Amino acid sequence: MQNILKDVAKMIIGSRYCIAFTGAGISAESGIPTFRGAGGLWEKYKPEELATPEAFTRNPKLVWEWYKWRLELVFKAKPNPAHKVLARLEELGVIKCVITQNVDGLHREAGSKCVVELHGNIRRARCIKCGYTITWDKPPEEIPPRCPQCRSLLRPDVVWFGEPLPENEWRKAVEHASKADVIIVIGTSGVVYPAAMIPYIVKERGGVVIEVNVQDTAITNIADYVLRGKAGKIMVKLYELIKREVTS
Repeated sequence: MQNILKDVAKMIIGSRYCIAFTGAGISAESGIPTFRGAGGLWEKYKPEELATPEAFTRNPKLVWEWYKWRLELVFKAKPNPAHKVLARLEELGVIKCVITQNVDGLHREAGSKCVVELHGNIRRARCIKCGYTITWDKPPEEIPPRCPQCRSLLRPDVVWFGEPLPENEWRKAVEHASKADVIIVIGTSGVVYPAAMIPYIVKERGGVVIEVNVQDTAITNIADYVLRGKAGKIMVKLYELIKREVTS
């Protein structure tokens, strides 16, 4: 592993445009369950049955109770070493941007400046009628919450199943991927499309794909380097090798 880490560190240092692509696995180490592992109170519900426009129309109170539970987890969570390393690597000029499928906002909280949130942000909500938006600093007390301007329902400002990605965010993600010669793919299963296309865009343009994950994924077969283990531990080791070279 140490030899592979050294090779990966050299690859990242020598890159012209390195980006990171992250999924739920990176935030699992901050205590946020992966999307398909809600558990506990919500085991009898499938996320696919709650995270849809149809579910919200049918029972907005149930959907908001689930999102309030998720928000409580998010507001308790703190960025872990993997989030922090990506922010530090951006400060060093080594990583240009983080593209994430996560909605928890932990990359920005860790200090990353260039963050593309493909699936929205759970800390925000928007009115289904007038477009008013709000950013929560704690879970809403009123369930379901209503717009302070028109009293219509607010909905989480996230992408639900069956909805397109935000056009502007997707455009930015593709632009970064099209310029990248190295991509670090951390904690994603690689099965949620169209977001999962990002590593393939890099690969198809001749870029190097580095995967960091605890297990094999849909990305493994296109990865040039595979680093097995928890993201926090691996990214800290990588950072130490990179910082030593960049600042020496």
